[in-house]
Amino acid sequence: MQDKNENKSRRGVKPNNGGKSNSLRKGKGGQRGGAPKRNAPMPKFSEDVRLNKYIANLGICSRREADVLIATGVVSVNGEIVTEMGYKVKPGDVVKYDGATVKPEKKVYVLLNKPKDFAVNKVDYLDKKSVYSLVKKATRDQMAMIDPIDKVSKGLVLFTNDQDLLNKFHSPTIKVHQVLQITLNKAFDQENIKVMTETGVVINQNRVTVEKLSILTNKGDNEIGVEFRAQKHKSIYNSIEKLGYQVLKVDRVGFASLTKKDLPRGDFRHLTEKEVAFLKML
Repeated sequence: MQDKNENKSRRGVKPNNGGKSNSLRKGKGGQRGGAPKRNAPMPKFSEDVRLNKYIANLGICSRREADVLIATGVVSVNGEIVTEMGYKVKPGDVVKYDGATVKPEKKVYVLLNKPKDFAVNKVDYLDKKSVYSLVKKATRDQMAMIDPIDKVSKGLVLFTNDQDLLNKFHSPTIKVHQVLQITLNKAFDQENIKVMTETGVVINQNRVTVEKLSILTNKGDNEIGVEFRAQKHKSIYNSIEKLGYQVLKVDRVGFASLTKKDLPRGDFRHLTEKEVAFLKML
């Protein structure tokens, strides 16, 4: 499978007749009404925000404490003191607390379709072969990756400067749906589908299973589509290798509600408001 052919939209990965899966076949959360713009400037979200939440998001205090500040008359919007509970701040409004203008950091959410052999470590930030070089036009703000894949793997990588979201995805309790397309050194045995999805493979005293696994017959019996949650990618690779296969290529084609649809290899796009809202609800 050549990278030059991968800029054609692939809606997830297609299972064989024995492993039907809508999410593998179509991908989840595909966009309707036109594709998001690739390599475009950050969009402006139009949602109005309650004044107490606006203040709390700055880290000044909690939302309940912000209500007290508003009630005492130390918060103004566009030069007018606001004491009304539930007042909403609109984009472009100038908010002052105790006479000083306060402004939250603009949150950025960028999805990249990573090519193979691009470094993912922050020490390689200025390296031309770093993923950061591919998203540097997205924003001037420093961003970090959510659940990065390794250097030799390809596919979806999500960047953000939203520390709350980063902390959330770093929690061991969160279970994020992912879809991998994996190329092996030989044809995958149908009997091993049940092993991977039901019996499991013991790795470091932990039994590893996946939600779904399908042989991609249109790609060759040595390519499989794997859906899983929560486990580290390495545990998936180790499980497959323990069954007697060698993992040659990995392409992450689905992450949470996000897919590679209309996003060629090496390109990025900003998430929509709906996509960001979904990630925050996980």
